[in-house]
Formats: sequence, structure tokens, C-alpha cells
Amino acid sequence: MKASFLFKWYILFKSEFSYFFKNYISINVHFLILSELKDIELILIKNKKIYISFLFLLVLLLQSPYCQTSNYKIRTISFYNVENLFDTIDNPDTFDEDFTIKGKYKYSSDIYWDKIENLSRVISEIGFDKTKSSPVIVGLAEIENRYVLEDLINSKYLKNGQYNIVHFDSPDRRGIDVALLYKEKYFKPLDQKVFEVRVWDTSGKRIYTRDQLLVSGLLDDELIHIIVNHWPSRRGGQLISSSKRAKSAFVTMQIIETIKAEYGNSKIIVMGDFNDDPTDISIKEGLKSVGYLKNLNDSLLFNPMEQMFIKGFNTLGYRDGLNLFDQILLSEACISLNNTYETFKFFRAGIFNPNYLITQNGRYTGYPFRTYKNETYNNGYSDHFPVYIYLIKKNKLTIDNNK
Repeated sequence: MKASFLFKWYILFKSEFSYFFKNYISINVHFLILSELKDIELILIKNKKIYISFLFLLVLLLQSPYCQTSNYKIRTISFYNVENLFDTIDNPDTFDEDFTIKGKYKYSSDIYWDKIENLSRVISEIGFDKTKSSPVIVGLAEIENRYVLEDLINSKYLKNGQYNIVHFDSPDRRGIDVALLYKEKYFKPLDQKVFEVRVWDTSGKRIYTRDQLLVSGLLDDELIHIIVNHWPSRRGGQLISSSKRAKSAFVTMQIIETIKAEYGNSKIIVMGDFNDDPTDISIKEGLKSVGYLKNLNDSLLFNPMEQMFIKGFNTLGYRDGLNLFDQILLSEACISLNNTYETFKFFRAGIFNPNYLITQNGRYTGYPFRTYKNETYNNGYSDHFPVYIYLIKKNKLTIDNNK
């Protein structure tokens, strides 16, 4: 479509724009495909109202941060449950025997290095289409120890990212922990600590689960607090096990209150595999989350994954059902309620699920492509898809794509 053609209709209908702005402000314009303008033109010629809508969408698109990347810094923050990233050595203090060469999965060094390379590829591509770089911060679940993290950040796809590690061993009996990877160029940790989650089964026996990891630091020059979670599973049934996740939510909220008591209204990002969906009680009530920005206040968390879940998106398949257990929630200080981005603010959330991460055939078509199929090595990735958010900030002088 010629520029003069668009300009003519812009002048003709510009008086209508305020009406459409009020009525269509919630339209998600990034699905507009500009390469099909010629086809769109043929359709638009037939209907004046469609012309107005199209021109409005075009103006919004051109005014959006997508089309003004030179004015914004953009940072990707992600979370990934990497599914059983164990080394091949038997730890006598944990139940990791299945992931040894003599164990249930015949877990060899070749399989281990395949998994390291596979996972590093995934992480390197999260958010790359917008930032041309891997995430600045990556929360991880189901890693055995610091050694596997060292191998991961020094692997083929991540070794140039200059990542560093925050990790503590947790009391989980399987030996799996949460951790945080960060690019030293962009994030500088100031404080890091873990919080124990003490839960018991119905017989009163202590269940040793993952700690919650809090890392506070400077993203560029801005203080943010990141809480990495991996809540207790639904083993035994969702209802029976729900009290464990309720306790986990209580611990998370205690951490948040501690942060607010010291720093006031702060930028807090809560991420993890919660083993509950965005609409479940542990998330909605336990974490005091909302799925709509209009309902947000400084005592609540915004959960961008809630609307995704309602629309049918998922990050895993569990017992023949689709779930969105992997989520990233944000405090009000992370949200720009007036569309100003003088500091880093939430822009968009997503699920990273390219075709190579998806099972393409068989009973589990559409599910994440796992490392193992039953007990047979599958050369896959994980039983979860990664999730991510973009934070953006006005930068009128230069383009910064994390280079």
C-alpha cells in the first residue's frame, strides 16, 4: 500500500481516531502482518469503517514500543523448570540413584551432555526475537547442584553470555534445587538468601521440599527483588496436597512483606513452578494475585499468565490435562499504569514453545518434548515450557539490545 494512499485516508478520517481509541484500546495490535498490506487494501476499499479501524491499528502499531525500539531498553527475564538436571554421580545423601549409569534411566555422560546442550539452546533463544540476546535473568527449577549450573553456563550456546550463578543446596530429598542465572553486565546481586518451607504429610511426617530463593539486586541501576519457587507437587492428589502449596504461598507472602518493610513499595518479581494453575486458590488467594491490571493495587500481585490460562495456553501436560504451573507475577511497582516507562516496567509476558520443544506425534502430541519417554531416552528437553517477561525502559539516546 503506497504511503500517499494511507496518508489520504489518515487525513480523511483522523477526526474519527479518538472514538476508536476509546473503544478499541485493548486490541492487541502486534498480530497485524504488514507484509499483507496489499491484500488488506483490497478488503478495505469495500468498507469505510474497516478503513478507519485499519488506520487506527496502524497508528497504534507505529506508536508502540515494537516500532520504536530505538527509544527503549528491553530486558528479558525468564523461568524454566529444566526437568531433572542431575549429574551422573550418585549422591549418598539424596535419592538420585535413578540418574546414574546403573539407575532406572541408564543416565550416561553422553545423555547428560546432550541435555546440557539442549537446555542451553532453549535458554539462549528465549526473548531473542526482540532483544537479539538471551535473557538477562533466568530462574531455574530441578537442578541438582552448582556443578550442573557451571556446565550449563559454560555450554555451547551460553558461554558467551557471561552468566553467573546464585544457588543454595536445599533439603529436598531428591536433591533438586532452584537457582538463578544472571548476566553480570546487567544485573548485580546485592543480597541473596533462602527461606525454608516446612510442611508435613497427613501422618505428621516432615516433607523436605525446595527452599524459596530471594535475590535482590540492581538491574542496570534499579533495585529489584526476585523470588524463585518450586512448590510441592500434587502427589497424592490436588486436594490432599493443596495444604503444602498453601504453606508455600504463605512463605512467599512473608518474604514479600519483609521486602516491603525494608524498602517500601518495591519492584518484586515472583517466579516459579507452582504446581498450581493461575486460577487456583494458592495463587489467587495465597499470593493475592489478579489477572487484570484494573484490579491491581500495591497489596496485590499482577499475574499475566492468568489470562493466558483462561484462553487455553499451557506450560505442561499433567495426567492427561493441560496446566500452566509455570508463572511470573509482578508487584504494582513493576507496572506502568499510565504508559510511561521512565524506569523498567512490565511490557509483555509469554510462553516459549517453538516447535522443537513440542511433541509432534503419538499420545502426547502437543505436550512438551521430554528428555525421556517413560524410561527410554528421548533426546528431548523438559516436561515444561519456559515462561518469560519483557521489562522496558525509555532510552532516548541509544538502542540497547543487550549487546
